[in-house]
Amino acid sequence: MEKAVVFNVMRYSIHDGPGIRTTVFFKGCPMSCVWCHNPESISRQPQNVFNSQKCINCGYCGQVNGAAATDEAAAAPVATSGKNCPTGARETIGYEISCLDLMKEINKDRLFYEQSGGGVTFSGGEPFYQDKFLLTILESCREDYINTAIDTSGFCDTASIMEAAKLANYFLYDVKFIDSEKHEKYCGVSNEIVLKNLHCLSETKTNLLIRIPVIPAVNDDIPEMTAIFQFIKDFKNITSVHLLPYHNIHVGKYRKIGKQYELSEISNDESQNMKEIKNMFETKFKTRIGG
Repeated sequence: MEKAVVFNVMRYSIHDGPGIRTTVFFKGCPMSCVWCHNPESISRQPQNVFNSQKCINCGYCGQVNGAAATDEAAAAPVATSGKNCPTGARETIGYEISCLDLMKEINKDRLFYEQSGGGVTFSGGEPFYQDKFLLTILESCREDYINTAIDTSGFCDTASIMEAAKLANYFLYDVKFIDSEKHEKYCGVSNEIVLKNLHCLSETKTNLLIRIPVIPAVNDDIPEMTAIFQFIKDFKNITSVHLLPYHNIHVGKYRKIGKQYELSEISNDESQNMKEIKNMFETKFKTRIGG
């Protein structure tokens, strides 16, 4: 049976598409955005992690693995799943799930979907990194008359994204740069396929919700935002544009998985250009600040 690796199924989500939604977070992403809010999603494999702030030195880790409980460097290779850790200092991020079992989870909230016009959103990571499973679960949701949305970076196979466009009701599409060199510098890959796929989706009947992270000193300059606006301004199926302010409350996630956060020097304040950026996009689209 086809399975996917996910790391969270979040209920009662109100920021990932219309209505009340269940958001399924897939593990694995081919990009490496330096501001990524879910760094635990980048690796496709389940990860054993260690949070020293929760550790009480009970010695359980040492009994099972011969590893020192306070040794953060030992987090990655430790075999303990974290299920029996009394404080949750050690945990495993990510698990396999079948389409059948995931549909059972999704259907638990059907009443909320029907009352609010919501549904399920597939996020990540990058859901198209596990595109075969994604297309299967989209078809299952369609058969059960469940509204679906896909939160994607657009860095994926064009054939897969166009097949998904026949099944999904919404795409929450991230646009970070038009400048390809900047995209490669800050996201690890070129944006050629990202822009190509967005253009292809603009010619379909699926609803597009454009999400733009506005990162001070990275992409919040007016020329870059103007280039994004010019690229999308004639797309007819864009329902709204969300400008996502930068924040750094996710820094602790990097420590937990043993990575260094690269934008620690950037202020947590909203971009000084946000009002001007919003005014520009409002000339063509329903625009708001926030998810």
